[in-house]
Amino acid sequence: MTYFSGFVLAVPEANRKAYVDHARKSWPFFTKYGALRMIENWGVDVPDGKLTDFRKAVKAEPGEAVLFSWIEWPDRATCDAAWAKMMQDPEMESMGKDMPFDGKRMFWGGFEPVFDSGAKA
Repeated sequence: MTYFSGFVLAVPEANRKAYVDHARKSWPFFTKYGALRMIENWGVDVPDGKLTDFRKAVKAEPGEAVLFSWIEWPDRATCDAAWAKMMQDPEMESMGKDMPFDGKRMFWGGFEPVFDSGAKA
C-alpha cells in the first residue's frame, strides 16, 4: 500500500526560488531510494486559527510562507528502509547545509492512506 512522508515548514518568502531550486536538486536523491513522487506546496491561503493552525505549528514569522509537502513511497517498508539509508548517506548532510529555511521549525510524519478518490479498484 502506498505510504507518504508529510512535512510542514516555514520558508521566508524571499527564499521561494531558493526553496524550489533546493527541492528540484534534492528530488534525484529521494528517487535513488525509491520515492515515487514529491509534491511541494507553497501556502497562499493559510488563515490564522483561534486555537491552532499551520502558521502556529511552525512558528511562522512575518514574511514567511508555510509549506505543506509530501513524498510518496510504494509502501511503508520502502520508506522506512529509505530513511534509514538516507540518514547514513553523506549527500544528506550536504543537502542540509543549503536549506533555505529553519529546519528546527519543520515537522513531519508518516501516513497511510485511508481513502484515495483516484485509486484504481
